[in-house]
Amino acid sequence: MDSLNVVFTAKNVVEVRTEPVREMPADHVLIEARASLISSGTECICLQQNFAPDTTWATWVRHPFYPGYASVGTITAVGGEVTGLKEGDRVIARANHGQRYIYPASHCIRVPDAVSDDAAIWHGLAKITQNGVRRAQHELGDAVAIVGLGPLGQLVTQYVRLAGAREVLAIDPAKQRVDSALASGATRGPAMTVDAAKDAVLELTEGRGADVVYDITGHHAVFQAALRLARKLGRFILLGDTGSPGEQRLTHDVINKGLSIIGAHDTNPPQFATDHTYWSAMNMARLFLTYIERGQMRCDDLITHRFSPTDAPDAYKTLIEKRGETMGVMFDWTKVR
Repeated sequence: MDSLNVVFTAKNVVEVRTEPVREMPADHVLIEARASLISSGTECICLQQNFAPDTTWATWVRHPFYPGYASVGTITAVGGEVTGLKEGDRVIARANHGQRYIYPASHCIRVPDAVSDDAAIWHGLAKITQNGVRRAQHELGDAVAIVGLGPLGQLVTQYVRLAGAREVLAIDPAKQRVDSALASGATRGPAMTVDAAKDAVLELTEGRGADVVYDITGHHAVFQAALRLARKLGRFILLGDTGSPGEQRLTHDVINKGLSIIGAHDTNPPQFATDHTYWSAMNMARLFLTYIERGQMRCDDLITHRFSPTDAPDAYKTLIEKRGETMGVMFDWTKVR
């Protein structure tokens, strides 16, 4: 059995390869992909190799590189030791952009019938952002500034609204992205750069500054300007993982205001719950699906571009050349059957 897979074979080179599917262990399942979401920031950094040589990125990205970690598919075969899952079940999986793949049954999460593929494919980004919001330790009534309104910023906007934020200032120079955040619960968001946002934050917070500031841009140059938005003893969440962390420099705001700078990364939570950590990657993904099922979050309308996997080079070209016009960019694997 073969699978069509999206592969980065060199810097700025995207190929779609037909490759054999590996043999299935007894505790695994075979999944036929229905849709997968491009993690635009991460995957474009990997494709363009836009990272310093002494970073985690440099040790992670090796060619051939298989991008993607947010897939929704249908189980088409189950191993002999698998219980609780059956053929026909629709599940989310942390899998690369591929047509068919073998996946551990213990890592599968069923998708509720009321949750569409378009919403479910956001599970990977939803877990990353939920981890960041948990790290922020929000209090009811927080004033929050979110810098960067790409896919991650849109999800953080919805999460902090659920967490009881009083004010959510959405900061991005792209009006389309700001409008999307306003529709998702942001309370203010005229399109602006982070350099121009300080006055708006002070006005919204009666001169105090934001209780919590999120930098979700993944761009090192934003860090210094975003520090100015926080109040004294405020919290600063660094959620966008830049390829040039050595260029992120502290300012006097950190000491003078007593700021807490908190890093949040995809790899922070364990995969499964432990005696000490209930909110594992699996449980955060389940909670996200619950919010979608109840209508407390929505992601379907964040999809702006759909591509057949055979057009993968065009998908990444669009993301790089027209980033301000994109939000959710997905591969529709039903187009290659």
